[in-house]
Amino acid sequence: MSGGTALRRLLAGLVLALALCAPGASADEIEVRDARLVAADEGILLDADFAFELTARLEEALDKGVPLYFVTEFELVRPRWYWLDERVASAARSTRLSFHALTRTYRLTTGALHQSFVTLDDALRALSTVRSWQVLAKDALKPDTGYVAYVRMRLDTAQLPKPFQVSALANRDWTLGGQWRKWTVNGPVEQAEAQR
Repeated sequence: MSGGTALRRLLAGLVLALALCAPGASADEIEVRDARLVAADEGILLDADFAFELTARLEEALDKGVPLYFVTEFELVRPRWYWLDERVASAARSTRLSFHALTRTYRLTTGALHQSFVTLDDALRALSTVRSWQVLAKDALKPDTGYVAYVRMRLDTAQLPKPFQVSALANRDWTLGGQWRKWTVNGPVEQAEAQR
């Protein structure tokens, strides 16, 4: 092999390695598209929209019967200039996504409620939409007080079977997480829109 051919191969390998490591829109992130708090008779509710796709490994595991657990987390804090911020409330809920080979359907389970879907796309669309989740009591917010709300969704790798948990430590194909999205809320809530 000539020196020119070896150099070209080395450069091609270097370009490929840089392309694989380059930062950008990551397929392993859950993006918060929109989030808002809405006052209702029963309390203050969270509506949120997320966007994500399963990695090929996660989709393959799901189709082979491994359930995936997604956790949606909410926090509300009251900033204080003289001390640490006060955590007013926090809430989390887990949703299980599973595939049933016998019926060839995908199932979402949150608590005692479940829904079945014919396609994975339909199940992911439902999973990425949170509606009317009560996160605060009706009187939790004080008038004329500013708060900061946070929301995110992530794959709970701790609920994967043990061999997959080990893989998740070393391989990004097994992880799916999201950054906290924050927005300001002034009590009492009528309807507060999330800010980008």
